[in-house]
Amino acid sequence: MSVVQWPHRLLTLDDWAALPEDPDHRVEVVEGVLVVSPRPLLVHQWAVTRLGFLLHDQLPAGFSAWSEAEMIIDTAPLTVRVPDVVVARTEILESSPARVPGDAAKLVIEVLSEGTVRTDRVTKFSEYAEVGIEHYWIVDLEAPPSMTTYRLIDGEYENFGEHTGKVSLDFDGTPVDLDLDALTTRHAQRP
Repeated sequence: MSVVQWPHRLLTLDDWAALPEDPDHRVEVVEGVLVVSPRPLLVHQWAVTRLGFLLHDQLPAGFSAWSEAEMIIDTAPLTVRVPDVVVARTEILESSPARVPGDAAKLVIEVLSEGTVRTDRVTKFSEYAEVGIEHYWIVDLEAPPSMTTYRLIDGEYENFGEHTGKVSLDFDGTPVDLDLDALTTRHAQRP
């Protein structure tokens, strides 16, 4: 059994980058402190995969969607989040960074799971607003699956709608159609 040596201080970006990969846990850093939680259930992973794929195919030219990409919220003290889906300009992908800068994200989607509800609805809500992420969508997979959409207005998120079933949303002037029920069933939505 190997033991990871932890620094006796708040983690830096170099410390974060040096951590070993851990497929069994979801790992983030909040104000220099490592936060570890169990990987989400398979239904959550299924929904995130579908959501990222469906969204990516409908985005306007110049935007891309990534699932579970590391996103830097702040470097001092270090805060790195791993949103379920991040949408940013395609140039970010083309430059192949290790992480997405938080201020480069245009949309972040979190899918609620056991143990993350407060973090997604309170902590990340304020963190994402502070770095200026324009759209924040929160998906709840409890039947019936639903999504609450927020938009940043004057530095604060305003509720732009609560949705179930089939929804059509505007992203940067482009309609994005999602079937929220298809996120948890075997019958995939077809764009």
